[in-house]
Amino acid sequence: MWSILPGEHRSGEIGELDLVGVGNPTRPRREAEMETDVFLTDDGRQRALTQLEFLRTVRRAEVAQYLHDAKESGDVVDNAAYEDAKNEQARLEGRIMELEQLLAAAKPITKLPGDVVSLGSIARLRTADDRECTYTIVGAFEAKPSAGLISNESPVGKSLLGHKVGDLVIVSTPGGVKEYTILSIE
Repeated sequence: MWSILPGEHRSGEIGELDLVGVGNPTRPRREAEMETDVFLTDDGRQRALTQLEFLRTVRRAEVAQYLHDAKESGDVVDNAAYEDAKNEQARLEGRIMELEQLLAAAKPITKLPGDVVSLGSIARLRTADDRECTYTIVGAFEAKPSAGLISNESPVGKSLLGHKVGDLVIVSTPGGVKEYTILSIE
């Protein structure tokens, strides 16, 4: 009955695209969270707009139909399907509002000229055990470490900011202290 966009997860979250770093989309954001700067790449902004459009059109219609069907099936007082539909509608509207606020507050990521790591930089690194890895520094909304997209707020992302090629960066992470040498910056 529910349609899913490619890259979506169906773990109880409604219409959530594979945009990591948002946290729990059904949890209201605290005021302190809304005060921090939110950064989006052009691609991240486009994905958020696509998701918002999908939620406003397709998902709203699906949830409205689900709510209508549940209401038509009988008494609404002890109707679990009706309660589920109302809860689904509330989660959907909350997610739509969250995306609207995100898009209104988001600042675009533009790569700064120069040879230092900044938001939007692609940094090629060498670890202490001589492995190479490449990370793109993005805002928290777009972060997906498994895809090489790390947040500027993460321990590694925060530590890399402002460093140059050849710098040794020591990072304290939840998994222990890590050392990286910056090989190149794009």
